[in-house]
Amino acid sequence: MSRLVRMDRTGHTTLAEWSTEDPVAVEAAVRAFRAELDNGYFAMVSTGEGHAEQVKELPLDADLVILRLPISGG
Repeated sequence: MSRLVRMDRTGHTTLAEWSTEDPVAVEAAVRAFRAELDNGYFAMVSTGEGHAEQVKELPLDADLVILRLPISGG
C-alpha cells in the first residue's frame, strides 16, 4: 500500500493510500496530489538513504510520497 502524506503542524497527515490494482484509489491519490501541488507544496520521494528527489507527477510505484512547503527565509 502506497501513501501520500503532507508534513504539517501535527507532524504529518495521510492524504491518500493506494494500490496500483485499485483504480479508484489511484484516481483519488492523483487528485489529492495535484491539489497539494496547486496549493504550493513540493512532493518528495526517497531515492535511497539520505537522498530524495522532487517529483511533479505522482509515482504510483512509490511506497511513500511526502508533501512539504518550501523552506522560506532570507
